[in-house]
Amino acid sequence: MSFEVKGKLVEIYDENQVTDKFKKREFVLEVQDGMYSEFVKMQLLQDKCDLINAFKVGDEINVSFNLKGRPYTRDGKTTYFTNLDAWRINPVNQVETEAPSNNSASDDDISGLSFSEASDDELPF
Repeated sequence: MSFEVKGKLVEIYDENQVTDKFKKREFVLEVQDGMYSEFVKMQLLQDKCDLINAFKVGDEINVSFNLKGRPYTRDGKTTYFTNLDAWRINPVNQVETEAPSNNSASDDDISGLSFSEASDDELPF
């Protein structure tokens, strides 16, 4: 499953060579969720580890990632792990300029709308 998230880069960890053939690098993104911030740890794997080198703490970035999960059973107990595997990172301003815009207001901005202008047969529900 592939997703995207936008946020502020708050931490970049060193590359971790897990085995001879496997390496990963983690970073933390601060994502606004209403009034509160969520701090989300993501990881880069193998040849993607260098993607974060173009950024510094404090940068606003857009991250494309895959949601992965797997079970691990030991001594009869199963634990589940969830990983957010990043595969593309862009600066937020680059993403915004690449996206076509037919309207100056965002989908969530309803401040310029007047609900009295629509008739009952125009409602989407």
